[in-house]
Amino acid sequence: MPTSGRDDHTGLKTPRLRRTLARLLVRGADAATRWVARLLGENPRADLTEAELRELVARSLVLDGDERRLIDDVIVAADRHVRELMVPRTEVLFLDAAAAVATAVGIVGTSRHSRFPVIDGTHDDVIGFVHLRDLLIRPEADPAGTVGELARPLRRLPASKRVLAALSEMRREGDHVALVVDEYGGTAGIVTLEDLIEELVGEIHDEYDAAPEPVAVDGTAPSEVEGLLNLNDFAERVGVRLPSGPYDTVGGFLMASLGRLPTLGDEAFVHKGSDVWRLRVVEMDGRRVARVGLSLVPPAAPPAAAVSAAPAPDAPAIMGLGTSTSADHGPKSMIDAI
Repeated sequence: MPTSGRDDHTGLKTPRLRRTLARLLVRGADAATRWVARLLGENPRADLTEAELRELVARSLVLDGDERRLIDDVIVAADRHVRELMVPRTEVLFLDAAAAVATAVGIVGTSRHSRFPVIDGTHDDVIGFVHLRDLLIRPEADPAGTVGELARPLRRLPASKRVLAALSEMRREGDHVALVVDEYGGTAGIVTLEDLIEELVGEIHDEYDAAPEPVAVDGTAPSEVEGLLNLNDFAERVGVRLPSGPYDTVGGFLMASLGRLPTLGDEAFVHKGSDVWRLRVVEMDGRRVARVGLSLVPPAAPPAAAVSAAPAPDAPAIMGLGTSTSADHGPKSMIDAI
């Protein structure tokens, strides 16, 4: 189950340790408002808006920098949904219920991951999941011959469920992986307990993880990002917030900007103040945008049209949509922003 940087092999080595950390995080998130208000001399039973809580934290002389960042991460996570953190179904390794156990062992042998959804025919008919140990460590007397006979129950979460509520439910029920279901009842992807914990404490890497994206020590933006990078992580890494829309990833933004399936070399432009950023498709994985190149457009050669980053709340982000052709760069996005 490729997880694009997030998987279930981490330094959280035991289920007990994972559950303990999840329990602490959920309780901390639930009590954050009361705790901060009490520290700052406010009535902990009073209803506080998010803006008021942020203001209390910002002017606190009691909280240090790490505590402020943790509280801010909890507040941000409270507004995010499972679909923003899930591994999309196109990146998940599914096992067929009818497959022989020996065949499944060969399929998962090169995977870095340990939990695999089990399907009965199609990806929308998920009957459970198997752990790598179920396939490799079996009693000699175990009569199971197919993957379906080893499948464990798999929790289902709606894609619209909020992160903290999902973390609380999975911790309470002792689940480490859940199936994410879209509004039509189909499989949208999967999410792990670790994915949800990382949203609060940051990425956790170990020797089984893919190499993390390099971060410039001088704080400059990266030259490339993954197409699956979600919008919030893009804003954090690049310093540019893409307009919201019917998408959750950088690749989705490019697809919406172009009005068609992207191809290698396609470009879109984003304004941030006086700067104009070029987003260029530099690698495709089938029909999916795999890698996106980032560069600042020289002031002497601004693009003909671009979309404004972080538009005003009351202003529509996109005015018109189309394509134009450039002799130098080929097809480009033409999104006119207000």
